[in-house]
Amino acid sequence: MLTTQIGILGGGSWGTSLSLHLGRKGYNVTTWIYEKNLVEIILKTRINELFLPGYKLPDNVFVTNDLENAVSDKDVICCMGPSHVFRSVVKEALDYIDPRTCFVSAAKGIENKSLMRMTEILKELLPPNYNDKIAVISGPSFAIEVAEKNPTAVVTASSNRECAKFVQKIFNTPEFRTYINEDVLGVELAGSLKNVIAIATGISDGIGFGNNTRAALITRGLAGITRLGVAMGAEPLTFAGLAGIGDLVLTCSSTLSRNYKLGFALGKGDKLDNILSSSLMIAEGVNTSKSALALAKKYKVEVPIIEKVHQILFEGKNPVDGAKELMERELKGEWYLTWISKKN
Repeated sequence: MLTTQIGILGGGSWGTSLSLHLGRKGYNVTTWIYEKNLVEIILKTRINELFLPGYKLPDNVFVTNDLENAVSDKDVICCMGPSHVFRSVVKEALDYIDPRTCFVSAAKGIENKSLMRMTEILKELLPPNYNDKIAVISGPSFAIEVAEKNPTAVVTASSNRECAKFVQKIFNTPEFRTYINEDVLGVELAGSLKNVIAIATGISDGIGFGNNTRAALITRGLAGITRLGVAMGAEPLTFAGLAGIGDLVLTCSSTLSRNYKLGFALGKGDKLDNILSSSLMIAEGVNTSKSALALAKKYKVEVPIIEKVHQILFEGKNPVDGAKELMERELKGEWYLTWISKKN
């Protein structure tokens, strides 16, 4: 058994899958789950039937509803969960953290009110001595496929290269390959904003548009994400990597994506409130569309696909009309080529 002690804050599908992954590798993992009744069920069955049915957790994975138990005396704490509760959970855990702990964000979202990324929230809440102990893990990684041990590749990013390498070694296995990156901003933006584009491709497929349309949305969506990222100071090539195009293609092309499924239902004519009330899973792209549009306005960047998704979600825009308006925008050059020519 490996001696590194790991805490995971969040027992949804992704948190449970990473608990399973790290437990299989031989780490002692303590997973905090908000739902007390779910903890009781897992303690009896060793299976999270609600969020990851069919996969038995090894004996070295412990589940708890006690946040202190999950956080105390840990070498690594992996913070999961939706962006709208991320801050409150971390704030509650602060009294129990160990000076040696490294924090890893595995959440993909941007806080609506503050427009902060999850690592920014960690830096704001944690004492300054933790600033070089914060990382993010992101990339094309459906929880169910990680549980199935399908070959998967992701990125671990930190402003401190040694922290990134430490997290890389913790998570890496023959089935789960990890690469390091120092562009935390780009990795987090890519992982968050791709959910909004996934809603767009789901809407397109729900309407009945074809593969041409989906490919155009993915490509032009990537242009908008990259444009915003560059304006905010991210490295443009990050968006060509696993956290960028890799995660974008995955999320925009599969019914395993909750954001794609939500978009598909919207394209079929269902209402947002009905979709949200009928699912236990949270489609992070809904809230992220608000943050993304606010950031785009702040940095004076055009993100037309994200803008149309926001209008469809919250302003009553008809999906077919939204698609028509995107196609009738002013003609212009392809952004990548225009941007490169200006750089040179």
